[in-house]
Amino acid sequence: MAARAAAAQQPVTRAQAIAAALERGARVALGRADTAAARGGVRAARAFLNPSFSGTYTKAVPQYHAIVDLPLDVPWLRAPRIGAAEFARDAVRYGFAFERAAIRFDADTSYTRALAAAAHARLSHRNALDADSLFAMARLRREVGDASELDVRLAAVNAGQLENVASDDSLTGIAALLALQLAMGLPGEEPAITLSDSLAPPADSVGLAVAEPLPVAAARASLRSAERALTLAHRSAFGAPSLQLGVENGDPTGSEPGVLPTIGLSLPLPLFNWNGGAAAQAAAARDRAQAELDLVRRETDATIARARRERTAALARLERDARLLASADRVAAMSLQAYAEGAIPLANVLEAQRNAREALGRYIDDLAAAHTAIALVRLMTAAPDQP
Repeated sequence: MAARAAAAQQPVTRAQAIAAALERGARVALGRADTAAARGGVRAARAFLNPSFSGTYTKAVPQYHAIVDLPLDVPWLRAPRIGAAEFARDAVRYGFAFERAAIRFDADTSYTRALAAAAHARLSHRNALDADSLFAMARLRREVGDASELDVRLAAVNAGQLENVASDDSLTGIAALLALQLAMGLPGEEPAITLSDSLAPPADSVGLAVAEPLPVAAARASLRSAERALTLAHRSAFGAPSLQLGVENGDPTGSEPGVLPTIGLSLPLPLFNWNGGAAAQAAAARDRAQAELDLVRRETDATIARARRERTAALARLERDARLLASADRVAAMSLQAYAEGAIPLANVLEAQRNAREALGRYIDDLAAAHTAIALVRLMTAAPDQP
């Protein structure tokens, strides 16, 4: 059954995991809906008001009146209204682009964590097998009189502890794989995928950002939208005029035969309402957008600086870990050979193997940390013109 389940699992690369997360994720669907709503807001801002028709009857001649009221979309109101909608659309577009970048980051780091957890599980399984072999060697040497009962009991304790570690790491690896499946939009009850890529040292290919980061660009667009909305609120104190065109007829006396044209101009009078409340709300929104832009800029700069420091430190640790790992593996192999020859006690072998395990485990963790740091730098330095 386990063999059939493993055969049914689909191999997935890192790029495929990211593509699946971008395609099936609920966050992408929400972002698309927000973007469509923002585009609809621009269309609504660009639309002209519909005319209104009214027909009246009076006893005074002419008795029949037909009037069309055509609102005039004056430029000093139309321009700020459209500008506010367009900048709001840009803010949503930049926010959606950053959301997509965040989804890539989450899927990328989930894949990295799954690779690291799988590497730890394999390492723990191998260590448990090696501990069993060492336990068997200690018992064999005790039988021939070259080892004491203390060596056998130490080997037994070591083997049991490593078996427990292997079991825990196996469960952690499955949990990390299921978390990756959830990020990809797949069910998270049972493992359905396998990891095709390996946890290799990352290529430091992140360059310097040439434009504003996406969070800063979104905050700046929101500020410009708020400024245009404030301008519209101030200019709306005097409402837009409307042009009235109509005809009159129906004179029973016959003194006014035919259809009589009428023309007029309707001007709103700001006697009771100067749009002060809307202007105050727009000013408060503008001030909030300015404060948010300053906060986002500072936080983004700090996050980018921290991510670059973490990336540099992680790459430096990888170089040191590689040298330490080679030395620790060599010491562990030499100590095991020396114990087999009866030159050193078992405690020295266990200490050397423990150092080798810790060195390899630290190397795996630092590999994952380096991948995550580079992905974070790539996320925070994503430019608005990137897909």
